[in-house]
Amino acid sequence: MTIDMKDMIVIDALELSKWDRDFVIMLQKGGVTAVHACVGLWENARETLTKVAEWHRFFNENSDLVMPVKTGEDIETAKRIGKLGIILGAQNTSALEDELGLVSVFNEMGVKIMQLTYNNQNLIGSSCYEETDPGLSRFGKNVIKEMNRVGMVIDLSHVGTKTSLDTLALSSRPVAITHANPDWIYPSKRNKSEEILSALRDNKGVLGVCAYPHLINGADTTLEEFCNMIARTADFMGIDHVGIGTDLTHNMSTDFLAWMRMGRWTHEIDYGAGSKASPGWPDWPEWFQTPDDFPNIANGLEARGMTYEEISKIMGGNWHRFFTEGFKTEKELEKCVSLT
Repeated sequence: MTIDMKDMIVIDALELSKWDRDFVIMLQKGGVTAVHACVGLWENARETLTKVAEWHRFFNENSDLVMPVKTGEDIETAKRIGKLGIILGAQNTSALEDELGLVSVFNEMGVKIMQLTYNNQNLIGSSCYEETDPGLSRFGKNVIKEMNRVGMVIDLSHVGTKTSLDTLALSSRPVAITHANPDWIYPSKRNKSEEILSALRDNKGVLGVCAYPHLINGADTTLEEFCNMIARTADFMGIDHVGIGTDLTHNMSTDFLAWMRMGRWTHEIDYGAGSKASPGWPDWPEWFQTPDDFPNIANGLEARGMTYEEISKIMGGNWHRFFTEGFKTEKELEKCVSLT
Protein backbone atom coordinates (compact mmCIF):
# COMPACT_ATOMS: atom_id res chain seq x y z
CA MET A 1 0.00 0.00 0.00
CA THR A 2 1.28 3.48 -0.89
CA ILE A 3 0.62 6.36 1.49
CA ASP A 4 -0.72 9.61 -0.02
CA MET A 5 1.82 12.37 0.74
CA LYS A 6 0.28 15.18 -1.32
CA ASP A 7 -1.08 17.04 1.72
CA MET A 8 2.02 16.50 3.89
CA ILE A 9 4.70 19.09 4.53
CA VAL A 10 7.89 17.06 4.02
CA ILE A 11 11.17 18.50 5.32
CA ASP A 12 14.70 17.13 5.14
CA ALA A 13 16.65 18.80 7.94
CA LEU A 14 20.09 18.41 6.31
CA GLU A 15 21.45 17.70 2.84
CA LEU A 16 24.99 18.19 1.57
CA SER A 17 24.40 17.42 -2.09
CA LYS A 18 25.33 19.00 -5.42
CA TRP A 19 22.55 21.46 -6.17
CA ASP A 20 21.30 21.87 -9.72
CA ARG A 21 17.92 21.86 -11.45
CA ASP A 22 17.92 18.07 -11.88
CA PHE A 23 18.45 17.61 -8.16
CA VAL A 24 15.60 20.02 -7.32
CA ILE A 25 13.29 18.09 -9.66
CA MET A 26 14.23 14.83 -7.87
CA LEU A 27 13.28 16.41 -4.55
CA GLN A 28 9.97 17.60 -5.95
CA LYS A 29 9.24 14.12 -7.33
CA GLY A 30 9.91 12.81 -3.84
CA GLY A 31 7.25 15.14 -2.44
CA VAL A 32 9.75 17.26 -0.48
CA THR A 33 8.54 20.70 0.61
CA ALA A 34 11.74 22.16 2.11
CA VAL A 35 15.38 21.24 2.70
CA HIS A 36 18.06 22.56 5.05
CA ALA A 37 21.02 23.03 2.68
CA CYS A 38 24.60 23.34 3.95
CA VAL A 39 26.48 26.53 3.05
CA GLY A 40 29.70 25.86 4.93
CA LEU A 41 31.88 23.37 6.82
CA TRP A 42 35.28 24.98 7.46
CA GLU A 43 34.84 28.31 5.66
CA ASN A 44 35.69 31.60 7.36
CA ALA A 45 33.48 34.70 7.18
CA ARG A 46 34.68 35.87 3.75
CA GLU A 47 34.43 32.41 2.21
CA THR A 48 30.96 31.89 3.66
CA LEU A 49 29.85 35.20 2.13
CA THR A 50 30.82 33.78 -1.26
CA LYS A 51 28.83 30.60 -0.55
CA VAL A 52 25.77 32.64 0.43
CA ALA A 53 26.19 34.77 -2.71
CA GLU A 54 26.24 31.60 -4.80
CA TRP A 55 22.97 30.53 -3.19
CA HIS A 56 21.39 33.92 -3.85
CA ARG A 57 22.33 33.49 -7.51
CA PHE A 58 20.88 29.96 -7.49
CA PHE A 59 17.60 31.31 -6.10
CA ASN A 60 17.49 33.98 -8.79
CA GLU A 61 18.35 31.69 -11.70
CA ASN A 62 15.95 28.94 -10.60
CA SER A 63 13.13 31.04 -9.18
CA ASP A 64 10.57 28.96 -11.08
CA LEU A 65 11.56 25.93 -8.95
CA VAL A 66 12.95 27.15 -5.62
CA MET A 67 12.54 29.86 -2.99
CA PRO A 68 14.52 30.82 0.12
CA VAL A 69 13.00 30.01 3.51
CA LYS A 70 13.48 32.42 6.41
CA THR A 71 10.20 31.83 8.28
CA GLY A 72 7.76 29.03 8.93
CA GLU A 73 5.29 30.86 6.73
CA ASP A 74 7.77 30.57 3.84
CA ILE A 75 7.56 26.78 4.17
CA GLU A 76 3.78 26.98 3.87
CA THR A 77 4.11 29.26 0.84
CA ALA A 78 6.52 26.84 -0.85
CA LYS A 79 4.01 24.04 -0.34
CA ARG A 80 1.11 26.12 -1.67
CA ILE A 81 2.83 27.36 -4.85
CA GLY A 82 4.68 24.14 -5.64
CA LYS A 83 8.25 25.35 -5.18
CA LEU A 84 11.02 23.77 -3.14
CA GLY A 85 11.83 25.81 -0.03
CA ILE A 86 15.53 26.00 0.84
CA ILE A 87 16.75 26.84 4.35
CA LEU A 88 20.38 27.92 4.43
CA GLY A 89 22.50 26.66 7.31
CA ALA A 90 26.15 26.13 8.23
CA GLN A 91 27.63 23.00 9.78
CA ASN A 92 30.13 25.04 11.75
CA THR A 93 30.45 28.44 13.41
CA SER A 94 33.77 29.10 11.67
CA ALA A 95 31.96 31.81 9.65
CA LEU A 96 31.61 33.84 12.86
CA GLU A 97 35.39 33.82 13.39
CA ASP A 98 35.72 35.65 16.74
CA GLU A 99 33.02 38.27 16.16
CA LEU A 100 29.69 37.97 17.98
CA GLY A 101 28.04 40.56 15.72
CA LEU A 102 28.29 38.24 12.73
CA VAL A 103 25.48 36.08 14.17
CA SER A 104 22.91 38.73 13.32
CA VAL A 105 24.66 39.57 10.03
CA PHE A 106 24.46 36.01 8.70
CA ASN A 107 20.94 35.63 10.10
CA GLU A 108 19.84 38.69 8.10
CA MET A 109 21.40 37.16 4.97
CA GLY A 110 19.24 34.05 5.41
CA VAL A 111 21.57 31.66 7.26
CA LYS A 112 18.93 30.42 9.70
CA ILE A 113 20.74 27.42 11.22
CA MET A 114 24.27 27.02 12.59
CA GLN A 115 25.85 23.87 13.96
CA LEU A 116 28.09 24.95 16.83
CA THR A 117 31.08 22.78 15.91
CA TYR A 118 31.93 20.53 13.01
CA ASN A 119 34.48 17.75 13.57
CA ASN A 120 37.02 19.74 15.61
CA GLN A 121 37.03 21.94 18.68
CA ASN A 122 36.61 25.61 17.81
CA LEU A 123 36.15 28.93 19.61
CA ILE A 124 32.61 27.92 20.67
CA GLY A 125 33.12 24.45 22.10
CA SER A 126 34.10 20.89 21.24
CA SER A 127 33.22 18.18 18.73
CA CYS A 128 32.18 14.57 19.04
CA TYR A 129 35.57 13.50 17.65
CA GLU A 130 37.76 15.24 20.23
CA GLU A 131 39.19 13.11 23.06
CA THR A 132 38.07 15.64 25.67
CA ASP A 133 35.24 18.18 25.70
CA PRO A 134 35.57 21.10 28.15
CA GLY A 135 32.15 22.44 27.18
CA LEU A 136 31.02 25.85 25.97
CA SER A 137 33.59 28.64 26.01
CA ARG A 138 32.74 32.16 27.23
CA PHE A 139 32.41 33.17 23.59
CA GLY A 140 30.23 30.12 22.98
CA LYS A 141 27.83 31.13 25.73
CA ASN A 142 27.49 34.58 24.16
CA VAL A 143 26.86 33.01 20.74
CA ILE A 144 24.07 30.84 22.20
CA LYS A 145 22.36 33.88 23.69
CA GLU A 146 22.73 35.84 20.46
CA MET A 147 21.37 32.99 18.32
CA ASN A 148 18.41 32.79 20.70
CA ARG A 149 17.86 36.53 20.36
CA VAL A 150 17.88 36.77 16.57
CA GLY A 151 16.05 33.51 15.81
CA MET A 152 18.91 31.43 14.42
CA VAL A 153 18.46 27.73 15.18
CA ILE A 154 21.22 25.99 17.15
CA ASP A 155 22.28 22.60 15.72
CA LEU A 156 24.19 20.05 17.85
CA SER A 157 24.65 17.26 15.26
CA HIS A 158 28.46 16.99 15.31
CA VAL A 159 28.89 18.60 18.72
CA GLY A 160 30.59 16.94 21.71
CA THR A 161 28.70 15.68 24.75
CA LYS A 162 29.67 18.33 27.33
CA THR A 163 29.25 21.19 24.82
CA SER A 164 25.83 19.79 23.84
CA LEU A 165 24.65 19.44 27.44
CA ASP A 166 25.93 22.93 28.29
CA THR A 167 24.00 24.31 25.32
CA LEU A 168 20.78 22.49 26.17
CA ALA A 169 21.01 23.82 29.74
CA LEU A 170 21.77 27.40 28.65
CA SER A 171 19.57 27.89 25.62
CA SER A 172 16.31 29.70 26.34
CA ARG A 173 14.83 28.21 23.18
CA PRO A 174 14.48 24.70 21.70
CA VAL A 175 17.57 23.28 19.99
CA ALA A 176 17.94 20.97 16.98
CA ILE A 177 20.00 17.92 16.20
CA THR A 178 19.35 17.94 12.48
CA HIS A 179 21.10 14.70 11.47
CA ALA A 180 22.06 11.92 13.90
CA ASN A 181 20.69 8.71 15.42
CA PRO A 182 20.52 7.14 18.89
CA ASP A 183 23.91 5.61 19.67
CA TRP A 184 22.38 2.67 21.55
CA ILE A 185 20.82 1.55 18.25
CA TYR A 186 23.73 2.46 15.96
CA PRO A 187 26.97 2.92 17.96
CA SER A 188 29.04 5.79 16.54
CA LYS A 189 30.81 8.85 17.91
CA ARG A 190 28.53 10.90 15.66
CA ASN A 191 25.32 9.44 17.07
CA LYS A 192 23.74 10.61 20.32
CA SER A 193 23.46 9.14 23.80
CA GLU A 194 20.35 8.67 25.93
CA GLU A 195 21.60 11.53 28.12
CA ILE A 196 21.76 13.99 25.21
CA LEU A 197 18.47 12.90 23.62
CA SER A 198 16.71 13.04 26.99
CA ALA A 199 17.97 16.60 27.43
CA LEU A 200 16.91 17.45 23.86
CA ARG A 201 13.42 16.12 24.56
CA ASP A 202 13.19 18.14 27.78
CA ASN A 203 14.36 21.20 25.83
CA LYS A 204 11.42 20.64 23.38
CA GLY A 205 13.95 20.14 20.56
CA VAL A 206 13.79 17.86 17.53
CA LEU A 207 16.11 15.09 16.31
CA GLY A 208 16.47 14.43 12.58
CA VAL A 209 17.07 10.70 12.20
CA CYS A 210 19.76 10.14 9.61
CA ALA A 211 20.11 7.75 6.67
CA TYR A 212 23.82 8.45 6.08
CA PRO A 213 25.25 4.92 5.70
CA HIS A 214 28.10 5.35 8.23
CA LEU A 215 25.52 6.30 10.89
CA ILE A 216 23.37 3.21 10.33
CA ASN A 217 24.43 -0.31 9.25
CA GLY A 218 25.61 0.80 5.83
CA ALA A 219 23.99 -0.02 2.52
CA ASP A 220 22.74 -3.32 3.93
CA THR A 221 20.34 -1.50 6.28
CA THR A 222 16.81 -2.46 5.29
CA LEU A 223 13.90 -0.05 5.16
CA GLU A 224 12.20 -2.10 7.88
CA GLU A 225 15.27 -1.75 10.12
CA PHE A 226 15.47 2.02 9.50
CA CYS A 227 11.77 2.50 10.26
CA ASN A 228 12.08 0.35 13.40
CA MET A 229 14.84 2.74 14.52
CA ILE A 230 12.53 5.71 13.90
CA ALA A 231 9.73 4.06 15.89
CA ARG A 232 12.05 3.24 18.80
CA THR A 233 13.37 6.80 18.79
CA ALA A 234 9.82 8.17 18.82
CA ASP A 235 8.96 5.87 21.72
CA PHE A 236 11.95 7.23 23.66
CA MET A 237 11.62 10.92 22.81
CA GLY A 238 7.93 11.31 22.04
CA ILE A 239 6.40 11.53 18.58
CA ASP A 240 6.66 15.36 18.55
CA HIS A 241 10.45 15.34 18.81
CA VAL A 242 11.50 13.24 15.81
CA GLY A 243 11.94 14.25 12.17
CA ILE A 244 14.09 13.34 9.17
CA GLY A 245 17.59 14.64 8.42
CA THR A 246 19.01 12.33 5.76
CA ASP A 247 22.48 13.94 5.38
CA LEU A 248 22.14 13.02 1.70
CA THR A 249 25.36 13.51 -0.30
CA HIS A 250 24.06 13.07 -3.84
CA ASN A 251 26.52 13.47 -6.72
CA MET A 252 29.36 14.88 -4.61
CA SER A 253 33.02 14.65 -5.70
CA THR A 254 35.91 12.93 -3.93
CA ASP A 255 37.64 16.32 -3.74
CA PHE A 256 34.72 17.61 -1.69
CA LEU A 257 34.89 14.51 0.50
CA ALA A 258 38.51 15.39 1.34
CA TRP A 259 37.51 19.00 2.14
CA MET A 260 34.59 17.79 4.25
CA ARG A 261 36.82 15.53 6.35
CA MET A 262 40.14 17.35 6.46
CA GLY A 263 39.55 21.00 5.63
CA ARG A 264 42.80 22.88 6.22
CA TRP A 265 43.44 21.51 9.70
CA THR A 266 45.46 18.39 8.77
CA HIS A 267 47.85 17.06 6.10
CA GLU A 268 47.07 13.48 7.10
CA ILE A 269 44.11 11.44 5.94
CA ASP A 270 41.13 11.64 8.26
CA TYR A 271 38.19 9.32 7.62
CA GLY A 272 35.52 11.11 9.66
CA ALA A 273 32.64 8.70 10.19
CA GLY A 274 34.21 6.37 7.62
CA SER A 275 37.29 4.17 7.97
CA LYS A 276 40.47 3.06 6.21
CA ALA A 277 38.55 0.03 4.96
CA SER A 278 35.85 2.31 3.53
CA PRO A 279 37.61 5.56 2.58
CA GLY A 280 35.31 6.91 -0.15
CA TRP A 281 31.72 8.02 -0.28
CA PRO A 282 29.58 5.18 1.12
CA ASP A 283 26.99 3.29 -0.87
CA TRP A 284 23.44 4.14 0.17
CA PRO A 285 20.67 1.62 0.90
CA GLU A 286 18.63 0.59 -2.14
CA TRP A 287 15.48 2.18 -0.71
CA PHE A 288 17.12 5.65 -0.55
CA GLN A 289 19.30 6.24 -3.60
CA THR A 290 17.98 9.66 -4.65
CA PRO A 291 15.60 12.26 -3.17
CA ASP A 292 12.64 10.89 -5.11
CA ASP A 293 12.82 7.90 -2.73
CA PHE A 294 11.33 9.88 0.17
CA PRO A 295 7.95 8.11 -0.20
CA ASN A 296 9.70 4.85 0.67
CA ILE A 297 10.27 6.15 4.21
CA ALA A 298 6.62 7.18 4.61
CA ASN A 299 5.48 3.80 3.26
CA GLY A 300 7.89 2.01 5.58
CA LEU A 301 6.51 3.85 8.59
CA GLU A 302 2.98 2.95 7.56
CA ALA A 303 4.01 -0.71 7.23
CA ARG A 304 5.49 -0.38 10.72
CA GLY A 305 1.97 0.49 11.98
CA MET A 306 2.21 4.26 12.37
CA THR A 307 -0.87 6.38 11.76
CA TYR A 308 -1.09 9.04 9.04
CA GLU A 309 -0.86 11.75 11.72
CA GLU A 310 2.30 10.22 13.22
CA ILE A 311 3.91 9.81 9.80
CA SER A 312 3.06 13.42 8.89
CA LYS A 313 4.81 14.65 12.02
CA ILE A 314 7.97 12.64 11.34
CA MET A 315 8.13 13.43 7.62
CA GLY A 316 8.06 17.17 8.23
CA GLY A 317 5.31 18.34 10.53
CA ASN A 318 7.57 18.46 13.58
CA TRP A 319 10.25 20.40 11.72
CA HIS A 320 7.64 22.79 10.35
CA ARG A 321 6.43 23.55 13.89
CA PHE A 322 9.99 23.80 15.22
CA PHE A 323 11.23 26.12 12.45
CA THR A 324 8.12 28.30 12.60
CA GLU A 325 8.96 29.10 16.23
CA GLY A 326 12.73 28.83 15.95
CA PHE A 327 13.16 31.34 13.13
CA LYS A 328 11.28 34.08 15.00
CA THR A 329 13.26 36.68 16.95
CA GLU A 330 12.83 36.80 20.72
CA LYS A 331 10.84 40.02 20.30
CA GLU A 332 8.52 38.37 17.78
CA LEU A 333 7.94 35.47 20.18
CA GLU A 334 7.21 37.87 23.04
CA LYS A 335 4.71 39.69 20.83
CA CYS A 336 2.99 36.40 19.98
CA VAL A 337 2.72 35.55 23.68
CA SER A 338 1.30 38.99 24.56
CA LEU A 339 -1.40 38.60 21.90
CA THR A 340 -2.58 35.23 23.29
